[in-house]
Amino acid sequence: MRAKATQILARYAVGLSYRQIPSEVISQAKACVLDTLAVALYGSTKPWSRSVVDFVRSLGRGGRSTVLAQSWQTQAPQAALANGTMAHAFELDNVRQPGAGIHPGATAFLPALAVAEAKKADGRALLTALVAGCEVMSRIGVAAGNSLEKRGFHAPALTGTFGSAVAAARLLGLNEGQMVNALGIAGSYSGGLLEFSRCQEGAMIKRLHLGKAAEGGVTAALLAQRGFAGPESVLEGKFGFLRAFSDAPGLNALTSRLGQYFETMNICIKSFACHINAHAPIQALQKLKEEHRFAPADVEQIVVAGIEKLVTHHAIYQPRDLMVAQYSIPFCVALSLCDDPRDPEAFDERKMRDRRIILLSRLVRLQVDPEIEKKGWDRAARVTVRLKNGSRHSALVVHFKGTPKNPLSPAELEDKVRRLTGGMISARRRERLFEAVDRLEKIESVPTLTSLLRSDA
Repeated sequence: MRAKATQILARYAVGLSYRQIPSEVISQAKACVLDTLAVALYGSTKPWSRSVVDFVRSLGRGGRSTVLAQSWQTQAPQAALANGTMAHAFELDNVRQPGAGIHPGATAFLPALAVAEAKKADGRALLTALVAGCEVMSRIGVAAGNSLEKRGFHAPALTGTFGSAVAAARLLGLNEGQMVNALGIAGSYSGGLLEFSRCQEGAMIKRLHLGKAAEGGVTAALLAQRGFAGPESVLEGKFGFLRAFSDAPGLNALTSRLGQYFETMNICIKSFACHINAHAPIQALQKLKEEHRFAPADVEQIVVAGIEKLVTHHAIYQPRDLMVAQYSIPFCVALSLCDDPRDPEAFDERKMRDRRIILLSRLVRLQVDPEIEKKGWDRAARVTVRLKNGSRHSALVVHFKGTPKNPLSPAELEDKVRRLTGGMISARRRERLFEAVDRLEKIESVPTLTSLLRSDA
């Protein structure tokens, strides 16, 4: 009998060894690790993260998995919930490019970290689990296509459970059958709605989505370890994940070039604390501002052209919640004219009441760009600025900074880490963190790494 795609992916995830992973993939995985730890530490300072941490602490400790920036430990699923929420707490965590609803750091690495610490696994096991989770999760996201969010689902809240389940199952030492069950169970943990982008209150729920996915995947793996079963055709079946959530599932993408092409190389590291679809518009506007030396008061109109999703999902002109503001392209573009968008502190609730930014937001027009749509330049943007003196300037950004084809350099990533953790850990501890991640494959026990991330370190 021909193996199902779910079974093929499970077999791959169980059989992947560290030696099979190319050095450039390991380097990309390490960049993901360093970036994720920094954004999670920064995210731990936000009130919504503190709410989740307080909730987890109320459940009791008694585990061996660290809740980042805390002095105590808990069970792995609860640590994944808290840490995944922290990572996604301020729109800074890494994603896949081209887009497929994938957040590797929050929903593959952090669940892996929680389980690796509990099992006292070594650095190679942790890196291998991250890559396995990213490879499987990314293929599921690609197979789902672009219809998840068109239908109103928050894609990474759905796909993330699979990445978490695979990464956790690897570290638990599950066999192929158990891995299939972990994926099957994870499918029933998939969920998350985009209504946060349209509500006046309650948008905070988006912050929780990736923590929820991380927790669900770890729970799925732990249940599978205990003999709990899930559908062996959870991905491709008639009522499986892809046909339930996607309008046009591409089943072939689940196993295409599996083991030959590494999806982990598609990790994209953010430069700005806002939705990834705002990054190309911001970079294009920054380029025009630098070249033509105009001030916010000189602007008469800004046209941002790109894929259809810019218009259908991000044309929010009066955000009443900071999360929605970070999701709003008019707001993010306007803010980037007035402040340094690389500074996460620039994205502040007071900015939603800043008259300059409010007026500039109203000058932003979003539209579909036929060339960008036709060529499939996912997340590209063409920005045209018309100034009050009658001049018009335009810039096209296809590969914005942080994408696989225009990555952050090691120095640029370390600069991001310093900006995010400057008030949280000492320079000495930060340098030790850089060194630990750089030599992660040589670390004999993951608690050596997490010891640098506790409040009492």
